[in-house]
Amino acid sequence: MHASRAEPDWRLLPPDEHVAAAVDSLRMLADPTRLRLLWLLCGDEYDVTTLAGAVGIARPAVSQHLAKLRLTGLVTLRRDGRRALYRATGTHVRHMLAEALHAAHHHAAGLPNHD
Repeated sequence: MHASRAEPDWRLLPPDEHVAAAVDSLRMLADPTRLRLLWLLCGDEYDVTTLAGAVGIARPAVSQHLAKLRLTGLVTLRRDGRRALYRATGTHVRHMLAEALHAAHHHAAGLPNHD
C-alpha cells in the first residue's frame, strides 16, 4: 500500500524532465481517438481488433495510436500467444484521464469548481 501523496508545493517549479514527460503525455491526450482508446484501456485490456471496433476506426490506425501511447508510457503491452493486449499504465494514468474528463464535464456543463 502506498502512503497518501502530500499536496505539491505550487510555488516551486517541477524539474524540467518532469515537465517534458507531462507535456508528452498531455499531447497524446489531445487527440480524440487516443483519448477514447485510453479511456477503454483504463477499464480493461484489449486487443487491436476489439479497440478498432469500439472506436470505429481501422486496425492499422488503432495500432499507430497505441504505439504512440506506448512510447509515452501511457499504455503497456502484454503478449498472450500471438495476441497483443493493451492496458493503461497504472493508477496515475487512470486518475489523470478521469480528472481531465471530469474537469471537461464541469466546464461543458457550466458547473462550478469545487475547491
